[in-house]
Amino acid sequence: MDGMTQDEITPVDPTIDPKGHEQQARSQEIQARFQQAVVMLHAKQYDYAVKSLHRVLELAPRLPEAHVNMGYALIGLEQYKAAADFFDTATTLNPMQINAYYGLALAYEGQKKYRTAISAMDSFIHLADDNDPSLPKARAASWEWGELIRMELSGE
Repeated sequence: MDGMTQDEITPVDPTIDPKGHEQQARSQEIQARFQQAVVMLHAKQYDYAVKSLHRVLELAPRLPEAHVNMGYALIGLEQYKAAADFFDTATTLNPMQINAYYGLALAYEGQKKYRTAISAMDSFIHLADDNDPSLPKARAASWEWGELIRMELSGE
């Protein structure tokens, strides 16, 4: 869920470089709001996370990590369709954003779209490192959704 870190920043003098100062202030706000959102996500304060991430996305609409975290916040609020849209945007911005595929699978699960959830989770599984701690859970979820589909088809 994380994704951004704040580097050591040397302040830009607004009297010498007003544009540089403005860019630096914008970057600092993005980082601060992003970190606030991460803390709120971990605390399960999803409404507050959404508010912080909304501001991040106003300032940096092409930041895939912000789209991913917004997706997870929306899953926390059980707004699965909206969450899927944010995860999908993250994968469009960065096709290697593997945590977006995992979240996308969860968003489709929440909508009971198990075939699509399996497809998204398979993308996560394919891209994940063999030692990724989420891999066993991802494989188990994909298998469980497959079982749900089989049960549906057999009328159980």
